[in-house]
Amino acid sequence: MALSYDQTSALMKDLQFQGKIKVAAVKYSDAIGIIDNQSVASRVNLVKWSFRCAQQPDMVANELQPYVVWDPKIQAADIDENGHSLVSDADLQTAVETTVNKQNS
Repeated sequence: MALSYDQTSALMKDLQFQGKIKVAAVKYSDAIGIIDNQSVASRVNLVKWSFRCAQQPDMVANELQPYVVWDPKIQAADIDENGHSLVSDADLQTAVETTVNKQNS
């Protein structure tokens, strides 16, 4: 079941969730150097994003958070009693990578 707008809004401001997004973003930015299945234009954009992520991971995570929250796997994950997402690390990694790829294609 999808999160309500109130739950989604709270997750968009959740600092614990933002920290997890930062970890996933930094992991993906490190892997971008070995990915070679994109077009030249999207590859250039991803490399620029990767450098920016390496320099400003907190800012990048903050900017990604509102979009990552709308990923179907995030929306389908449960929320604990403190309002934190119980999404798995693997599903969060996929959500972050999908969001980054959409924004840089």
